[in-house]
Amino acid sequence: MEERKIQRPIFPKKAVITAGMPYGNKELHFGHVGGVFVHADTFARFLRDRIGEENVIFVSGTDCYGSPISASYRKFVEENQYEGTIEDYVRGNHEKQKEVLDKYEMSLNLYAASALGRAGEIHKKVSEEVFNKLYEGGYLVKLSSPQFYDPDFKVFLNGRQVVGKCPIEGCTSDNGYADECSLGHQYMPSELIEPKSILSGKTPELRDVTNWYFKLDEYNQILKERVDYLRTNSNWRKYLLNTIEEFLKLPIIYVKRKQLEGVADLEEKLPKHTIIDEPKKASISFIFESLHDRDIARDVFDKMGIRFRTGKTLVPFRLSGNVEWGIKVPEKENLKDLTFWVWPESLWAPISFTKAYLESIGKDSEEWKEWWHSKDAKVYQFIGEDNIYFYGIAEMALFMALLGVDNEDKVNWENIHLPDLIANNHLLFMDKKASSSSAIKPPMAGELLQYYTSEQLRMHFLSLGLSKKSASFMPQVFMREEEKQGPDTVLKEGNLLTNVLNRLVRSCFYTAQKYFDGAIPVGEISRNIIEESKEAILTYERHMYNHEFHSVTYVLDSYIRNMNKYWTNNMKLAETNEDNTLRKQVLIDAFHAVRTAITLIHPIAPSSCERVREYLSVNEKIWNWDYIFEPIYTFIENPLTHKLKYLAPRVDFFEKHQGQISN
Repeated sequence: MEERKIQRPIFPKKAVITAGMPYGNKELHFGHVGGVFVHADTFARFLRDRIGEENVIFVSGTDCYGSPISASYRKFVEENQYEGTIEDYVRGNHEKQKEVLDKYEMSLNLYAASALGRAGEIHKKVSEEVFNKLYEGGYLVKLSSPQFYDPDFKVFLNGRQVVGKCPIEGCTSDNGYADECSLGHQYMPSELIEPKSILSGKTPELRDVTNWYFKLDEYNQILKERVDYLRTNSNWRKYLLNTIEEFLKLPIIYVKRKQLEGVADLEEKLPKHTIIDEPKKASISFIFESLHDRDIARDVFDKMGIRFRTGKTLVPFRLSGNVEWGIKVPEKENLKDLTFWVWPESLWAPISFTKAYLESIGKDSEEWKEWWHSKDAKVYQFIGEDNIYFYGIAEMALFMALLGVDNEDKVNWENIHLPDLIANNHLLFMDKKASSSSAIKPPMAGELLQYYTSEQLRMHFLSLGLSKKSASFMPQVFMREEEKQGPDTVLKEGNLLTNVLNRLVRSCFYTAQKYFDGAIPVGEISRNIIEESKEAILTYERHMYNHEFHSVTYVLDSYIRNMNKYWTNNMKLAETNEDNTLRKQVLIDAFHAVRTAITLIHPIAPSSCERVREYLSVNEKIWNWDYIFEPIYTFIENPLTHKLKYLAPRVDFFEKHQGQISN
């Protein structure tokens, strides 16, 4: 029978993995870890096994600047809860974040902070270089736009000091801020509906302020072309591309049909436009050719007293602001005392962190280009769905500008090396979007480790299928007694390791110790075990390549349970018949299953897998995918004299949390 040929995925020779940037105003909550970091770390660990540890850089860090941090710091100081500087405040939160990530076994090469230490110094320099390059390339524009001002407090309000309703048609966000809502929609401050100052509680004034903007509104067509290319030439998630495409529409204004009753002369007053009037819809759509024309139309509607809403479209992307706690923007054209808005500088922060890491290991920091722009390298950015606008649109356009890709060029996308985005859907808490104002407060990431092991949580978060849909985190330890139904779902995937795999590994050791003098019997592995192991490996590899982590957990579940069943059925037969030949064969096969299983689980449960390797007394090449199909003897210096490390009774390789063990 001819062997079936499987087309294996091709991985890059070098890879950078990033995992978003938690804000420096708080510790990590469960969503940071379960929604992004676990997935990024699992993929980083897999790639280290797959393409070599020296060929993978995993960086992230604390997002230190921005108005949310200034606002929370100011509040703590005013309430006499904090006495240090804002830098001290950020450093304290950064250290707490780092500590929790370590407890979850995140294998970051560098967890930096955009305002602290050497990484902070490099980030300031990179920010300056980025601004100058964009300015010199003609990609920036000075715009005087209205900014909210609170006359009672006599201050301009930063982005989070203003709250109102998002003006984007169909938006379900609970919070609209000065020029973006909590779902990432962008608009100009004057569009915010019913704005209120959080300082005075009153409606603030709008006063013109001049800032630097990136000409993002000119990138509509080239981003459409990129999305079309990615649809047919990449494994980007379809919903991610659909979300990006939603923003790539011509400027549009929606007006309720009733608002237009009895209105005359409107057509003559508006710039060139197209009207879409579908009788079944409550609103009529006015579509314009440019943002400028749409803004003229907005003034027309305002003067005529016609209420309206705008649609998603690209608007100039603000680079600067006047928040004191930020990186200084280079002085150009008499614009002084500006700082970078936190969002744009956080988009290029991973480049700063890559440079900082390379410098820390004695490399030329300019080597970062070989990791970010080489045809042999790839950058994988793991993000949450709320940030798709910033990473999928603003970052891509900014990076194209920095690479000199003009938005009027005919682009050969194969030669343009931009980051790959892996966007996860929302990780809910008890079927609701996590909120600190909920009746049951969503747990902080560190708090979860009081009830579950990091490996149990890592397995569970991966299994939730956030690549496909939003999913709810439902830990029973945070439920009221009457809400608990059945076993704790958080433990389901972890039980595969703590129960099933533990049983298989222990059985192998105890059988080898009892019948084979504490050694792995030498012999041929059964053909069916080799084939089933190979099938699991190739399916797992394909799912890892496509970042389908829930499917990876399914593969592991099926393979480990099948191997355990094979052991149970055949070893029972060997024991009943006192058949040592069968016993030896089953043990040879089972050790191959253990060897395969721990290599596949290594990116998810690294410490426990390392403990199994130590007891097997095999070398670290067992993790190396160059040898993925090789038998366990490949990793033993001399199979004929090799001995397993003695396993005492009732030892667990994959441990449960102490609180889960009944006395």
